[in-house]
Amino acid sequence: MLEKALVGSKKYYLWLGFLGVLILVGFCCYIKQFFFGLGITGMSRSVSWGFYVAQFTYLVGIAASAVMVVLPYYLHNYKEFGKMTILGEFLAIAAVTMCILFILVDLGQVHRVMNVLLHPTPHSVMFYDMIVLSGYLMINIICGWSALHAEYKGSKPPAWVKPFVYLSIPWAFSIHTVTAFLYSGMPGRDFWLTAIMAPRFLASAFCAGPSLLLLLTFILKGFTRFDPGDKAIKTLAKIITYAFLANIFFFLCEVFTALYSHIPAHRYPLEYLFVGLHGHGKLVPWIWTSWICAAVAVVLLVPPKTRNNFGTLAVACILVILSTWIDKGMGLIVGGFVPDPLDHVMEYMPTLPEIGITIGVYAIGFLILSLLYKIAITVKEQRGLI
Repeated sequence: MLEKALVGSKKYYLWLGFLGVLILVGFCCYIKQFFFGLGITGMSRSVSWGFYVAQFTYLVGIAASAVMVVLPYYLHNYKEFGKMTILGEFLAIAAVTMCILFILVDLGQVHRVMNVLLHPTPHSVMFYDMIVLSGYLMINIICGWSALHAEYKGSKPPAWVKPFVYLSIPWAFSIHTVTAFLYSGMPGRDFWLTAIMAPRFLASAFCAGPSLLLLLTFILKGFTRFDPGDKAIKTLAKIITYAFLANIFFFLCEVFTALYSHIPAHRYPLEYLFVGLHGHGKLVPWIWTSWICAAVAVVLLVPPKTRNNFGTLAVACILVILSTWIDKGMGLIVGGFVPDPLDHVMEYMPTLPEIGITIGVYAIGFLILSLLYKIAITVKEQRGLI
């Protein structure tokens, strides 16, 4: 089936070529980082996790969100998600691959990853994060490719795959829970020191990931004969709505606790993000943009009339992705470092090389996704499944 990824229209080849150029740009930026170190980034002693880790955190949620179509389809026999399940699993493969790449570039030099493999530290949450991410990647490769191969052969998936499918459901929750524990387990960072960090991560994942999946579905509908059905789209839109409302509620709970308690260590990060602190406020416009997007998205998602209109639904999905990407990425990560435990404000903004490497990693992810989707859509078309 792999050969099907190499055959396509002129637009398909132009898209692959465009991604190839972005990958080359990212690689050139990484070569500079490889020789000069992380000093070319905007990170410092005070802000040791930056744009790379922000993307990693966000993409773990995108990967985990595949469970939103896998769980109803396999556990509740919701057949309307049948056409979208493989797309969700392939999205998880691309997302986890990007997660791993962002960790590699954040290490500065790739060979440092051998320290994790040769000198494992079971008492570290990062050790378990490595296990759940690599395991989730393999599970989705097995499940997604087996299901697609069965469609290609015109048969049912082999029985031995079913335990992996069921295993993928709790495993999806685990990858983002363990990632949340990376932050909430740090007592020196008061912004992250909260028991609802994991629920916040899962809520944001279960709205952002399905939003991206819906946008990809709309794109496929525009360029191919793929159509998951109106009922599947509307059901996924409801999931996005409820998850996004839960995400907002959890954040407002954090705001109330921090502001009403008047504990400086909990209040200062929020003040820095929303109004600035001690004359510093580089992220203020970004955070307000995030929450303006969130407000507009809620207005579009809650009423059934606008939620069931695919045009306004696509706009709402874009706003959800933008809102959660800013809030969960830059807002959450940088907000945990600013101010530092000594109340010093050392601001952070990504540099051009950082942005170039990030674009390159995203291009690799979308290249993998494009090739997988091309194979999946071609197989479905040849088998008359769409």
